[in-house]
Amino acid sequence: MADREVTQDGSSVAVDTTPRRDPHGLFSPAARALGRLVGRRAKWVTVVLAVVVAAAALALGGSAEATSTTATSLPASAEAARADVLRNQIPSGGNAPAIAVFSRPGALTAADRAAVTAAQRRVVAGDRSRQGPPPQYARDGSTGLLVIPLSADLTDDQTSTTVEQLRTTLRGDLPAGLQVNVTGGPAFSADVGKIFEGADVRLLLATAGVVALLLLLTYRSPWLWLVPLIVVAVGDQVASKAVAALSRVTDLRADGAVTGITSVLVFGAGTNYALLIIARYREELRRTQDRHEAMRAALRSASPAVLASSSTVILALLSLGLADDPFTQSLGYASAVGIAIALAFALLVLPAAMVLFGRRLFWPFVPRLGQAEPTHHGFWSRVGERVTRNPVKVGLASAAVLAVLACGGFGLRIGLTSTEQFLQKPEAVVGQEQLARAFPAGTSEPTVVLTRSDQVAAVTAAVQKVDGVASVRPAGSGGGITELDAVLSADPNSSRAFDIVRDVRTAASSVPGARALVGGADAEALDAQTTAARDYRVLTPVILAIVLAVLLLLLRSVVAAVLLVLTVMATYVASMGASWFAFDHWLDFPAMALSTPLLAFLFLVALGVDYNIFLTTRAREEASEGAAARPAIVRALAVTGGVITSAGILLASVFAVLGVLPLIQLAQVGTIVGFGVLLDTLLVRSVVVPALVSIIGERWWWPSHPGPHGTSEPEPAP
Repeated sequence: MADREVTQDGSSVAVDTTPRRDPHGLFSPAARALGRLVGRRAKWVTVVLAVVVAAAALALGGSAEATSTTATSLPASAEAARADVLRNQIPSGGNAPAIAVFSRPGALTAADRAAVTAAQRRVVAGDRSRQGPPPQYARDGSTGLLVIPLSADLTDDQTSTTVEQLRTTLRGDLPAGLQVNVTGGPAFSADVGKIFEGADVRLLLATAGVVALLLLLTYRSPWLWLVPLIVVAVGDQVASKAVAALSRVTDLRADGAVTGITSVLVFGAGTNYALLIIARYREELRRTQDRHEAMRAALRSASPAVLASSSTVILALLSLGLADDPFTQSLGYASAVGIAIALAFALLVLPAAMVLFGRRLFWPFVPRLGQAEPTHHGFWSRVGERVTRNPVKVGLASAAVLAVLACGGFGLRIGLTSTEQFLQKPEAVVGQEQLARAFPAGTSEPTVVLTRSDQVAAVTAAVQKVDGVASVRPAGSGGGITELDAVLSADPNSSRAFDIVRDVRTAASSVPGARALVGGADAEALDAQTTAARDYRVLTPVILAIVLAVLLLLLRSVVAAVLLVLTVMATYVASMGASWFAFDHWLDFPAMALSTPLLAFLFLVALGVDYNIFLTTRAREEASEGAAARPAIVRALAVTGGVITSAGILLASVFAVLGVLPLIQLAQVGTIVGFGVLLDTLLVRSVVVPALVSIIGERWWWPSHPGPHGTSEPEPAP
């Protein structure tokens, strides 16, 4: 049905006024409520309130709670964590040694050795608590080392400052050619901290730059892109302050990695939501004269998909609270807060800000009333027609592509050593490598064995018999507990070191009455590996269940929900395989970081399903108006193809920004998610899903068909 409506220039155009069925069910009341915020007066109130709230958050949010370098990414039940608690009861147990490694090509001279002794005196003169054992020298005379005790209770910032001062002190008055590198646990913490110095600013500038460029290319307007960019950027800053405030009242650790990933998610998700809303608004402006009514119609259609998408992401992130790894828990809670704030700014602030400026905001491509919708016969419409014309052949070809990509994951290795986590070698890694060449590899961070003092001799004897233990010596005692330091011959955090730690635990626990606990850096890394494997096993089915539940509530179709979940799982497997092939053969990464598979799974499944939600909710809307399954999915692809592709490219580019930080883990997460999003956008959503809908037909909507009275018009022959 069509009516005539008079435009601003006095001409008359036909406007479609056929009543539309409401296909969105559960999310429809919220969509209608959002429409009330874009009225002629309400829009000003909404924008002003948003400005006031944002200003208050930025002024009062404060900074994140400082964290201690002793805080470990382990559950309290892990043996290494229990050993750390017990170790703190020993007077000397609150120390974390920094290792100064002195080296010269060839061998150290007598003057070099005198300089090492003088360097130790300079360090101790500044703080008597840093008095360690006398200098040690390698058998070949090439290397000397100083063990410098530092407090284990320093915050990250204090550790970075202390290590930097220590490095400056040690380099004073050294003979020409004598090099010194500080390594050990505190030095690694300091070097990681240095990577994140100014990281928020670098990430924000890089992310904002990428988003601005892609928005400009998408809209080809000199000012339209500024509105979503400003709204999302303000939302990101409000989210940052909210996370900082949360860290002060909870156990959430808002370190550089957590805040960096959260910022990327806020920008990526917020801009995706903005793209979908603006695209639907522009579409409605071609049907409706009044921009306020056009935005209300856009919100009624687009906001259910945005709400379903964001609900999936938020619930999946909150499920990380079930993890044992404190870093994973913190990332889940912080990112959930960030996505919730991004959603609020996208659905509350952005629509009101858009209608402030009217149609002129889209100049030079201003949508006119009665103008034909260009997407109906555009590129994505032709793609949909070709895919659905031969769905079986296209589906099989797509499945073959995904299978080939997945095969790249054969030989996948998980677990990086402490020296392998950096893209560029910091001083701590250089020192560790030099130390490993001249001394037993575990010298810088010995494995700690804690036992009852009356069983020291028996435990020492048992541990010394373990193959791979170079030496065992007492390192302090108190309260009836003695600490033994066992130096391992294997590289720190290597699989060989983990095997030795397991054998040490078996040997120490076999001594009757010793109640021995084994900790230290290698033991912590081993327990972290066990924790990561447990979290992956537990959380992946939980995340899948959340995604499936949201799809069922939104689409009310068991068939569609199950198949869409299977498609995002296929995307994850293919992306992991292709990325590992690139890491192993081209980028020469030694392995994947422990938490990379879980984080990649979370982001790809929770974010990847977004585009299928955007596509299938539009298809359901078309079906509710009487379209059969095949034409419904073709029309949905035609209308959403451009905006979803833009959103996918933007999200992939935003995740690629994580590469500005030289940590392998962040580079891996950014690569896997970025490639997976592109794969999902360009292949799975554009080809696989339309092919599946064409093959299955009306059964795609089972058991709740959205068409009038549960039926639809006969599907035309292909």
